[in-house]
Amino acid sequence: MTENLQVELTGVSSKPGVYLMKGDAAQVIYVGKAANLKKRVSSYFQRQIHTDLKTGLLVKKIKTFETIVTGTEQEALILEANLIKKYRPRYNVILKDGKRFPSLCISIKEPYPNLTLTRKIKKNGSLYFGPFASPGAVYQTLKIINKTFKLRKCQNQKLKNRQRPCLNYQMDACLAPCCLPVDRDAYLKIVKEVILFLKGRTPALIKKIKREMSASADSQDYEQAAQLRDRMFALERILEKQVVVSSDLKDRDIIGLARSGDYAMITLLFVRGGKLLGKRNFEFSQILSADAEMIGSFMRQYYEKTPFIPSEILTPVLVEDAALSQARFQELKGKKVCIRFPQRGEKVKLVEMAQSNADNALKAMLDAIAADTDLLIRLRDRLGMTKIPWRIECFDNSNIAGTDPVAGMVVFEKGKPLKTAYRKYKIKSVEGPDDYASMAEVLQRRYGKGPKAKKSEPFPDLLMVDGGKGQLNIAVAIIRELGLGGAFNLIGIAKKDEKRGEIQDKIYKPGRRNPVNLGKEKDILFLLQRIRDESHRFAITFHRKRRKHTFKRSVLDDIPGIGPKRKKTLLKHFKSIQKIKKASIDQLSALPGMNRKAAQAVLAKLQER
Repeated sequence: MTENLQVELTGVSSKPGVYLMKGDAAQVIYVGKAANLKKRVSSYFQRQIHTDLKTGLLVKKIKTFETIVTGTEQEALILEANLIKKYRPRYNVILKDGKRFPSLCISIKEPYPNLTLTRKIKKNGSLYFGPFASPGAVYQTLKIINKTFKLRKCQNQKLKNRQRPCLNYQMDACLAPCCLPVDRDAYLKIVKEVILFLKGRTPALIKKIKREMSASADSQDYEQAAQLRDRMFALERILEKQVVVSSDLKDRDIIGLARSGDYAMITLLFVRGGKLLGKRNFEFSQILSADAEMIGSFMRQYYEKTPFIPSEILTPVLVEDAALSQARFQELKGKKVCIRFPQRGEKVKLVEMAQSNADNALKAMLDAIAADTDLLIRLRDRLGMTKIPWRIECFDNSNIAGTDPVAGMVVFEKGKPLKTAYRKYKIKSVEGPDDYASMAEVLQRRYGKGPKAKKSEPFPDLLMVDGGKGQLNIAVAIIRELGLGGAFNLIGIAKKDEKRGEIQDKIYKPGRRNPVNLGKEKDILFLLQRIRDESHRFAITFHRKRRKHTFKRSVLDDIPGIGPKRKKTLLKHFKSIQKIKKASIDQLSALPGMNRKAAQAVLAKLQER
């Protein structure tokens, strides 16, 4: 421990709070919380040999630290979560954004609620179920619900404007509340059944439907009884596929943890009403926390976002600060939540099941990483590179007859797309369809800040341009002009020319006339084609969005003082630019949100045309 750290330790408070460990350039590399800051922070530096290897590795990277005192441990817990979100420290457990995982939403505040798929959970009074492990799982659930229950399928906007029932009504899959008089109480009854189903209460739902079926049969409403019978049979078939894993029929989540080197895998099993409904895997790398700290941090982040917290959470280790986490979860749920580390009985077997799933998922992940690494090593050898192309960047241009020209850059790291590093470019200096000039501009903007400028880093190991020798030569010339010759390798990928009898795309290297011979290693070409196709998709999508925005523009967008709201008001009232032009100042200024000055500006601009 350095003298500076010793001096800093003397001033640390013994109160609860949060500590921020900092590495080179004062970058926050780890955030933690403590009931006693002085005791916790000192523990990192007072032991010469750490029993936990990972803690020892973290300490070696610490150059300085900072502490923030809080009033209570609970406040420290919340502050720690906020600081992890803010700094995203390299060695903390950080969950990926939950928006990308799909959930199901029931808009219970609507007169006739419907079920929708969403990737963003909002605090709007709706009920959310999920998130689901994959789009396939959520679509399968949606399919079952749409087939079994007659909820409306149309969105709210369509509901207001619909004149007649859609095809779902004709197929007897919807009651058509958009057009027909539907008893709201009867409809809400179906909604409650859907909620029971999504909560995993299928046995209770079957019993309820069976009672209603018997009542309908007794009252000689045989058509209704037949519909209820079909719904009951459908739910029974679903129930047969669900695996019973506990006899107490409780709702619980079970956590499993597997680690190997720098990688870790947390598996979460969802048990509802004693039945295993599904699981989710969470991948982590470069985590230097101990198992107990890692599980605790994971739980706090995960249950802050999820719409449902079970009454019991089983963990594979004794979680530190379990009482604090329980109190926080109870606050979020509004009911008692227990975090347990089982030692015997049925619950131990459940944790072992989660552990086994985590081990299998980690092995599959490590096998995939090994396969990707092997592929990149072979790509390096085929291209004659001196280092493995861990980071590959690829550019593509998009325009229609030179209008609204754009370019897109995609990044693949370790053989996988790194979407946070994707970049969009609006071409500024080129008029007309000139791919060469567009490519030159984009490369200058991406790498033109010079080899010593931090803004242009990180550089790729391999830069790929979509096109043949022409585009590649432009890229080589620009990179040399920027003084980056030798900083990274360049290649071009050109589509096959079937008229010449070519059977596959071609890979070109600078200074080489013929394309690179990839031999029988088709998977190398498939990787490069995948990167090229992704850059093409990305650029095309951006171009379509920009073109759509351009089509929506009008002369009103160029008038000072006329924003989106005033523009919408004018067009909604007058229907066209020509009718606005013929209106008087009094007519324009009388509209909501308008005034005389804005009306004069509108007419002055339109008179110029």
